[in-house]
Amino acid sequence: SGFAKWVLRAGERFGMRLSQGRIVISEVIRKLVKDKHGKESTLIPNGVILPELPSSIAALAKFGLEPGKYVLLVSRLVPEKRHLDLIAAFQRAALPEWKLAIVGASDHPDDYVRHLLARAEATPGVVCTGLQTGLALRELYAHAGIFVLPSSHEGLPIAMLEALSYGLPVIASDIPANLEVGLPSGHYFPLGDVGALAGRLEEFAGQTLTDEARESRRRWVSERYDWRDIAKQTLAVYREVVG
Repeated sequence: SGFAKWVLRAGERFGMRLSQGRIVISEVIRKLVKDKHGKESTLIPNGVILPELPSSIAALAKFGLEPGKYVLLVSRLVPEKRHLDLIAAFQRAALPEWKLAIVGASDHPDDYVRHLLARAEATPGVVCTGLQTGLALRELYAHAGIFVLPSSHEGLPIAMLEALSYGLPVIASDIPANLEVGLPSGHYFPLGDVGALAGRLEEFAGQTLTDEARESRRRWVSERYDWRDIAKQTLAVYREVVG
């Protein structure tokens, strides 16, 4: 509603302009704070703790998924995540024996959610699991073959970092926040380009996910986005503010 938007905008304005310090999670947001509010901020990204990789597959069995043979997207069911692009690309790629698992829910189901669920149901191989947490979510991450984030808006995508922490190959749209994660160029596709995304899916599905490659990705993301280091950086900002 108009009042709710006013409250959010007022909170942003006062928070940015009157606070003694500001922490942002990406260069994209730091530039926005500077341009919109004329304030400097400290960049401290989101992070991950490397998870243990579960061998159990109960969640996969529940949703008819085969280890290493499904594309995964974990997100809220909102338009900016662009699930429909991924469904269209998956259908176009026609990966033999692969499925697409869309994990997530919406706080307030609306026309977009209803359209998404109907489109998913009408597309062979697409599975919507709803909200998943705990061991079930860990299993879905750990045994996926590819993780895709086709979104049009992000701060710094923690779902992408989580996928990397499980050692998954990641495909993402080329928006600034996703590019900021720093993956090689071959992991990105032009935002909204269903054909390009379908091509990436075909390419990645044809690659073997080795244990060595998985561990290499896990080391890469841990070295750059470790929550322990991020906590220390955050604490340093608080200590500077309180003097």
